[in-house]
Amino acid sequence: MSLALAACGGGAHAESADGAAREPVAGGTLVYATGDVEPACLDPIVSGNVPQALVATQYLEPLFYQDEDGNIGPWLAEAWKWSKDRLSLDITVRDDVHFTDGQQLNAQTIIDNVAYIKDPETLSSTALLAVEKVESVEKVDEFTARLHLSARDNALLEHFAQVWLPMQSQQALARGADANCLSPVGTGPFRVQSWSKQQQIVLTRNEDYHTAPPSAGHTGPAYLDQIIWRILPDHAARFAALQSGEVDVIDVLQPQNAVAADADPALDTLIGSRPGHVVNLTLNATTAPFGDVRVREAFVRSVDVDAALKSIFMGTVPRSNSVLSSITKYNLQEPDVYAQDVDKANRLLDEAGWTGRDAEGYRTKDGQRLAATVIQNDAVLVPVSVLEQFQASAKAVGFDLRISQEETSSFNARRYSWDYGLAPLYYTKNSPSVLNIVYDSAHIPSVIEGGYHANNNGLTGPAAEKIDTALRAAATTADEEERGRLYARAQQLIDAQYLSLPIFDQQTRLGFRSDVEGVQLLSPLGMPTFYDTWLDRS
Repeated sequence: MSLALAACGGGAHAESADGAAREPVAGGTLVYATGDVEPACLDPIVSGNVPQALVATQYLEPLFYQDEDGNIGPWLAEAWKWSKDRLSLDITVRDDVHFTDGQQLNAQTIIDNVAYIKDPETLSSTALLAVEKVESVEKVDEFTARLHLSARDNALLEHFAQVWLPMQSQQALARGADANCLSPVGTGPFRVQSWSKQQQIVLTRNEDYHTAPPSAGHTGPAYLDQIIWRILPDHAARFAALQSGEVDVIDVLQPQNAVAADADPALDTLIGSRPGHVVNLTLNATTAPFGDVRVREAFVRSVDVDAALKSIFMGTVPRSNSVLSSITKYNLQEPDVYAQDVDKANRLLDEAGWTGRDAEGYRTKDGQRLAATVIQNDAVLVPVSVLEQFQASAKAVGFDLRISQEETSSFNARRYSWDYGLAPLYYTKNSPSVLNIVYDSAHIPSVIEGGYHANNNGLTGPAAEKIDTALRAAATTADEEERGRLYARAQQLIDAQYLSLPIFDQQTRLGFRSDVEGVQLLSPLGMPTFYDTWLDRS
């Protein structure tokens, strides 16, 4: 499950006169500018999205560490043990860890965090889905908690290795959701000092930090005094701020800016894939025209993904041919399944009865034009220019693809109410069990107030039942080899239904000044971590 990092740039890095690596220097302020939307809450348990994970990685930590090969190891937890029937799990946490408010990490921490996730008033989604099989938690001793499950879940340890399921101070959780959203309290290398909404978040060093992950380059407190996390959504303004030195690191690095940064000795880049469900166009099978699998495949076969990525992303983003990202365990790459094939697209549409043509050349059936609307929002990483290329290639087979640009609020409102034909989506998760979340028909209904549903294709009936059966078997087996075979089978069943068009892996795309040392992406989610980062300003 390698993060598949690509680090480039012309900047020379810190070396002494004899060419040896220079020792890190403590102190200083790093200014980070994010191009993602500002989190509505700094606690990633509430909702649970990438903008939250980016910043929360700096101040919150999970129970377990998952390395780049997918192996689970200790972090805040030091030991764990499954029962013979795998319906209960004992987790023992370290006895030497305190949160930044002084609260000690203990068994009650796990109990209260799981209860907080499951409380409907918390409005959790990502974390809630991750612990949906946890029925109760009991205290075994001061530092050991026992989780009781309603069914076996072989991804549970992976779930507790994500920043969306961190351990937070139970003392802080008791303050209530509003206070916790403003300043979550964790065990990480930094703490939240202040949040000026729509402007910046200020993080300061945790002077007592001693729980570095296994991948860290040092122990003890971080080198940086503080991080100023600015909200700067305009791509051009953000890159200009990096070039001028106004900011030290930016994310959501655009392709043309990555090329420019690689040619600039004052700048560097770091790009890595994230695990989970790839960036894709999800097709709504609950309504026409995508209720017919032949039409779904015809659309997928009509689109020239490779040409769009080459022209719009300047060759910096590889094409995905799997519903799972290339670094996600058991991903099944199927280039033939998702390859453009205009002749086959035309045959399928003929078979489906879309044989007429209107004056503009679009296919018709029973007086209705073959049309579907794709809702678009820049936060989902598929720019309008890519969709416009898809629109042109789909038109060649008589498909009217309509693009509706939406603000984040209206995009989500339309998605939650199934008011779309296609939607660009992704789901970051460090496990093949992401397929259970986004394809199991059990997740078609809304799980929280507001209408959020994790399954956005809406497929039901015999085909969906086959997918559900394969996914549920894959999620419960205790045999890792069988797990791999079952997830491969599930992917084949999903691919055969053409419920989505994979486009590319989710990516963390950073640009930074070449005097910023030690920038890393933290396994397993590929989020940036600035624990080892220091500023070479000598």
